[in-house]
Amino acid sequence: MSSRPAVDVVLPCLNEIEALPWVLARIPPGMSALVVDNGSTDGSAEFAARVGARVVHAEQRGYGAAVAAGLEAAEAAIVVVMDADASLDPRQLPRVVDPIVAGHADLTLGRRIPSGWGAFPWPLRIANRALARRIRRRTGVQITDLGPMRAARREELLGLAILDRRSGYPAETVVRAADAGWRIAEIGVDYCPRRGRSKVTGTPLGVWRAVRDMSAAISR
Repeated sequence: MSSRPAVDVVLPCLNEIEALPWVLARIPPGMSALVVDNGSTDGSAEFAARVGARVVHAEQRGYGAAVAAGLEAAEAAIVVVMDADASLDPRQLPRVVDPIVAGHADLTLGRRIPSGWGAFPWPLRIANRALARRIRRRTGVQITDLGPMRAARREELLGLAILDRRSGYPAETVVRAADAGWRIAEIGVDYCPRRGRSKVTGTPLGVWRAVRDMSAAISR
């Protein structure tokens, strides 16, 4: 879509130096990277700034805190949130952005399609399916994935007043959007093995915490 307006790509980041060069190099024209550093100690923030990305710092730790800081700092009318770990290809961002631009959806979710061995471990798939099923029951919205790529209009997204500042942020986003009557659409995106270990779900304890946070967000 040649007439696509400016888009800010919010990239929550905690020690992603292995992935950032690949991710930032693939941001599409017309989209601007906004790296939200959440306490990195590996030089991620410095690298991002050096290659021209805008960098903001989220003092409060947590995925939701980083996303919230990024949305507050964003300037474009449309924002995309995606992980900075190279599990998602920024070149596929137009897939989730263009339905927002065209007015066909109010919130788009990238439904993960595993494209390699180890891209979507079974414990995470099982937890994701269970959480998606709970959201379907809670909202009636027929989603299948709480994927880490989402697009919406910035002001409307801020207006949802999402409270979670940990791993429950994606689930609360969908629930609040559904309660507000938003049109929610899923679009398939490739999902690759991440670079480095996940800070959220890289351990069994991390998976349990993420499920706990998302369950609490769905129940609000």
